[in-house]
Amino acid sequence: MKILKSFTLWCVVFVLVAGAAVLVRPSGSSEAARIAHLETLVRCPSCDDLSVAVSNATSAIAVRHEISTKVHEGRSDDEILTSLEAAYGTSILLSPPTSGLGVLLWVVPLLGVLLLVASAVRLARRR
Repeated sequence: MKILKSFTLWCVVFVLVAGAAVLVRPSGSSEAARIAHLETLVRCPSCDDLSVAVSNATSAIAVRHEISTKVHEGRSDDEILTSLEAAYGTSILLSPPTSGLGVLLWVVPLLGVLLLVASAVRLARRR
């Protein structure tokens, strides 16, 4: 019974942290905040796994300028990310795509967590 209570506590903590992460997303009210957020989503074209926000490579500076220009033009975030994907390929985004084989990168970890939860519940019921 003690394991089940601690497991429930961890589940509640996980849900609270996930909820806080969703609520703390940057607001789209200011252009500077939008630009900074978009820069964290885009990979530096000439660097390994660095966002353009932290890279000082020439290509990263060019992408940052392109993002800034498009935000000032009034384009939406989706339009900006889609145009960058068209210009640089799908690997320009730091998050995996949500279609095709990219779905596996989202689904497999979730299935793993569900299996762990089911195993923990089953173990708690045995005791």
